Amino acid sequence: MKILLTGATGYIGKRLLPVLLEKGHEVICCVRDRNRFNPGLPSTDKLKVIELNFLENESLDVIPRDIVAAYYLIHSMSAKKEDFESLESASARNFRDAIDNTKARQVVYLSGIVNEEKLSKHLRSRKKVEDILASGNYKLTTLRAGIIVGSGSASFEIVRDLVEKLPLMVAPRWLNTKSHPIAIRNVLEFLTGVLMREETFGKNFDIGGPEILTYKQMLMRFAKVRKLKRTIITLPVMTPRLSSYWLYFVTSTSYKLAVNLVNSMKVEVVGKSNKLHETVNINLLTYEQAVRNAFDKIEQQDVLSSWTDAQSSKILEKGVSSLIEVPTYGCFKDKRERKLSNAEQSLEKIWKIGGENGWYYANWLWRTRGFLDKMVGGVGLRRGRTTTKEIHAGDALDFWRVLYANRQERRLLLYAEMRLPGEAWLEFSIQDDKLYQIATFRPRGLGGRLYWFFVMPFHGFVFKGMINKIAN
Repeated sequence: MKILLTGATGYIGKRLLPVLLEKGHEVICCVRDRNRFNPGLPSTDKLKVIELNFLENESLDVIPRDIVAAYYLIHSMSAKKEDFESLESASARNFRDAIDNTKARQVVYLSGIVNEEKLSKHLRSRKKVEDILASGNYKLTTLRAGIIVGSGSASFEIVRDLVEKLPLMVAPRWLNTKSHPIAIRNVLEFLTGVLMREETFGKNFDIGGPEILTYKQMLMRFAKVRKLKRTIITLPVMTPRLSSYWLYFVTSTSYKLAVNLVNSMKVEVVGKSNKLHETVNINLLTYEQAVRNAFDKIEQQDVLSSWTDAQSSKILEKGVSSLIEVPTYGCFKDKRERKLSNAEQSLEKIWKIGGENGWYYANWLWRTRGFLDKMVGGVGLRRGRTTTKEIHAGDALDFWRVLYANRQERRLLLYAEMRLPGEAWLEFSIQDDKLYQIATFRPRGLGGRLYWFFVMPFHGFVFKGMINKIAN
């Protein structure tokens, strides 16, 4: 069966792709930037990648007309809170019109549970998208999920940050709001289970695990799985703004996402009972089972996707390829090189840089820079990396984004997503048993130039130590 998969670089899309291929389907992956897409799968003629943008109608002509079904997994929750609703609506309309020009019989849409009269902006936008998609010439099947629990998911990583970092939590009262968590494994089973099942055409289904829990209960059960003793005190006086800052500073989430999450968490999200799991023969996992499965994946270095790998800002809207050519004119550079006695060992260090391994020298300064970035609304240093084994273009790497990673060419190029008065690149390459490390900064105005000269002494200390550690 030929299937169109949108959101192929997102958290759900990356995990759904191998499942569809294993079932023998031919999958057409829609991506905005081909250079960011690395499925990490064996080469197969069942997988095709097309480059398009659902906000640009003229780019949608590349969608094959002979597709049988399509998955709509696009959302803009990390966009500015004032514009994500309009972006989501425009994207849905363009998708609907494009699919109407194909032979697709079914569209499967993953949405959020909407069972309250007063919805958050995020959930209201999800419902509006559903209404738009339902007006197409195909049959729409909507799966509405609440909190998705899996290694690398935003909710999992936020809960993990809170539980593992705070023995005592003074938290907002929305921690008593009820939710309906579901394991990522079950989500994927539902997504594939409803495919071309006519009894699901034109219908929506709430999907959740076997338990309804408050956010506080989820935190405490997470702590139980991790064998940690935690105390939580809820305060009735914590405003949404303070709650957003609380999430932002304690966890690895961005402030924009924190605002949208807090607005959603104030709303009770409990799925309506249905028999879909019996229809498609799914064994629903408990919350604790889902958490244990997530840590099994983490320990096995088998995390297929992370929410941090999704585009987190407008910096990369024009695509990774637009930034690969590092500029030279009007730039400041810190160039260093070292002779290597063991090039492969140094390459291994480069490929493991960041995350839990740190930056090999003066890690306290890197952490300080990450903290200062958080203070001014940046991404900070907490995003880490998806896995310590592999690194691909488009991956988040602490407060950097991977632009190019080619182990055969022995070259890694990073682009700064921290708050800066300009743009910054950091490149590592090995040529003829010599390591080259180049930091490039393109300043923006006088402030950018003053910034470079202010941090130059720190660069001299940090970059020198880092290349020495990698070379040795």
